[in-house]
Amino acid sequence: MPLRHLLLDTDIGSDVDDALALGVLLGSPDDVRVEAVTTVYGDTLLRARLAHRLASLAGHELTVVPGAEDTLSGKEVWWAGHEGRAFTDLETEPVRDGVPADRFLAETVLARPGKLDVMGIAPQANLARAIAHDPAFAPAVRTLYLMGGHFGPDAGPEHNIVSDITAARAVFASGIPTVITGLETTRRVRIGRDGIERIRAAGPYGLALAREIDAWTGFTGEGWSVPHDPITALSMLRPELYETESGTVTVDDEGVTTFHRETAGHVSLVVDADLDAVAEEIVARIEHAGTASRAT
Repeated sequence: MPLRHLLLDTDIGSDVDDALALGVLLGSPDDVRVEAVTTVYGDTLLRARLAHRLASLAGHELTVVPGAEDTLSGKEVWWAGHEGRAFTDLETEPVRDGVPADRFLAETVLARPGKLDVMGIAPQANLARAIAHDPAFAPAVRTLYLMGGHFGPDAGPEHNIVSDITAARAVFASGIPTVITGLETTRRVRIGRDGIERIRAAGPYGLALAREIDAWTGFTGEGWSVPHDPITALSMLRPELYETESGTVTVDDEGVTTFHRETAGHVSLVVDADLDAVAEEIVARIEHAGTASRAT
């Protein structure tokens, strides 16, 4: 596959899966180049500084743009409280805060229409604002990769969607070609203690990432991580490991997503995956990011 060029929109810092997804992407230099990161939801300046720090430890100098702090729906932001606490000096990290993230996304995509993919692993205020900022944005996105929704039997609301229903509806209505991975798939994968220790051993970068894992598992009380967002990252990097169906998505007033199968639908829903291979790829690519950082 040709090298992909990606804009990553993330609420990194709460659930560790965002940081793990960034590690997967940075550990895949032959497959993808992360052109920039935008942060969303809550203290987006803190999130941006954390993203820049982690990328720097992996040997990458990323453009990181803090974005929308508030939701379009007006729903209060959920904040775990441990965000960024593994580091004491994040205020030294440079970010690009002179331009709104939605304008940055729109202008970056429109400078190279059809050439850039976007990955959204967070509530979607930045993406919805970019769609509203310039009507040409949505048609210019090559593919949008989303972690969000719950499409299984007796499905309930999923965090990224229910946190900002207004934004999610705008994104799904935009017509952007979208690949989405829901909870019914991501909850089938765990990174257990062996995988966590492999990550911890991957140099200074792996150690820093493991501290983020420890912060999250300390918050949840669980001894493992469910890698929701890295699974979405691999749907772009290793699509042959996934089975999808075409259709559209709607969101009800409670934040519950429904997938409507349509042959010509613009949304591809992940309905199955080689989960063992996906789990191993996640850890191996993060290890590679740490190994590469030690070699530079």
